[in-house]
Amino acid sequence: MKHYRKYVNLFIFTILVILTFNSQYNPFQIRDVPIFSQNKKEDALYQEILDKQSNYQEQPQNAYIDDVWKKTPGRNGLAVDVDKSYEKMKGAGIFDDSLLVYKQIEPEISLSDLPASPIYRGHPDKKMVALMINVSWGTEHIPSILKTLQENKVKATFFIEGKWAKENSELVKMIDEQGHIIGNHAYNHPDMARISNQDIVEQIAQTNEILSAITEKTPKWFAPPSGSFNEQVVQSAYNLKMETILWTVDTIDWKKPSVSVMMNRVNSKLHPGATILMHPTPVIAEGLDLLIKSIKENEYRIGTIDKLLSNDR
Repeated sequence: MKHYRKYVNLFIFTILVILTFNSQYNPFQIRDVPIFSQNKKEDALYQEILDKQSNYQEQPQNAYIDDVWKKTPGRNGLAVDVDKSYEKMKGAGIFDDSLLVYKQIEPEISLSDLPASPIYRGHPDKKMVALMINVSWGTEHIPSILKTLQENKVKATFFIEGKWAKENSELVKMIDEQGHIIGNHAYNHPDMARISNQDIVEQIAQTNEILSAITEKTPKWFAPPSGSFNEQVVQSAYNLKMETILWTVDTIDWKKPSVSVMMNRVNSKLHPGATILMHPTPVIAEGLDLLIKSIKENEYRIGTIDKLLSNDR
């Protein structure tokens, strides 16, 4: 009997050793068994989502060069995420299009695929606008403008002159540290369409060097002073891996309008994809808060140039 027990114990020990070192099988491990996933494709609700998904899809739109508005960004398409939509609907067990989950589909052609051309606006169906603040003079209103942007949780794009940046590096750092985008506004505010090709490149490249030294970031957006440009200006910026940015809505704040006049001017021309030009002037310092609230009340989101010109919806 003792010999019998000895062999039984040896047999059990051997089996345990084999199981311990067998990575393919562990009797003590609790495994996840996707019982539900095996059956969901047979569920009538899942099949209904599959059948109806094409009714809710939108095709992506490629970036293109418009005859008037020039280089125009594309827009992501929408496709129904069937599995995630099913997960949201399965509790009720009925199809509900308000619970559909979408995924964005990239277009085949983006801005970066297009040749050199100026950019005036975002996609005409994108309910977003961008604030463009061109800076080449004055310092007193920058802190107030930054405070207003921060209080309203809005990011803007500051196009900064190289000479101004050199003299006001702390303000440039402040703008950058608060998460705003910094673009290039040439070195000393020349009429870019009237200077030589060499001077065009020097104006942009020198400013890039100054801004990069302050922020450790190389600007990718260029706003020509006073909106003056020609084909060579756009091509020179493009050769430096930059896009030339213009605007579609002008506050004309340099003419010292009242806040109400400035706001009416913007609101009357507001449109999807708008780029709104302003400067660090007294009327912007005083009226920016009201302007932001008014734009949001008109159901527009406010984003940087980067976000406005992205394919994202």
